[in-house]
Amino acid sequence: MSKEKIEIGEQSKPRFEFRTFGQNFDVIHKRMARLSVPIPEKVWERHSEEIYIMSRTNDINNTKIRNGKMDIKTYVQTVDGLEQWNPLMKGEFPMKTGMLLKEVFPAFQVEIPSLTKEEYTYEEFMQMINAHPDLQAVRVYKQRFGYMVNDTICEYGIVLINGARVVTINSESTEVNDILRTMKDIGADGIENINYLQAIKRVIGMIDKPLAN
Repeated sequence: MSKEKIEIGEQSKPRFEFRTFGQNFDVIHKRMARLSVPIPEKVWERHSEEIYIMSRTNDINNTKIRNGKMDIKTYVQTVDGLEQWNPLMKGEFPMKTGMLLKEVFPAFQVEIPSLTKEEYTYEEFMQMINAHPDLQAVRVYKQRFGYMVNDTICEYGIVLINGARVVTINSESTEVNDILRTMKDIGADGIENINYLQAIKRVIGMIDKPLAN
């Protein structure tokens, strides 16, 4: 069975991913850049500002809001230390109460607040989040530099989590063995796999655990 060729910046079937966060991955970043094949200019460098909704009771659904649109991904499985996530929901504001009741708040795995309107604006939704004892909105700014090594989509990113600066590296693909080979080639094998949910919770103190370095 032939491998699916994935294009950087494009959708594919659900991918596996290695990602980690820390204070310094300069040596790994340098190797990643040297080993990368040429990639489209549109993914050389990207910037984004996002809001992640953290839930004290949930580590399997990853919710972020960018440009007024909500995206929820759900954890599927771990294979050879690599995580696979699938899209769970996409929506935008104003958002219907039915979607909040059936999809959004269940994904947070928290008590659902009283919803009395037919739909809610982004501002109204954020007021509910800020008032909820088990939820916290976190501002995340990303500056991402794209690469492709061993047919895996790679990234070095500078990330501000509520203003706290950390860096991240990742390799993702539909093929587990390609990622494992890439991790070894760039010098990232043996480093803890830390996803965005875990990294943000560690930075804001919701989880008492350090980052990779």
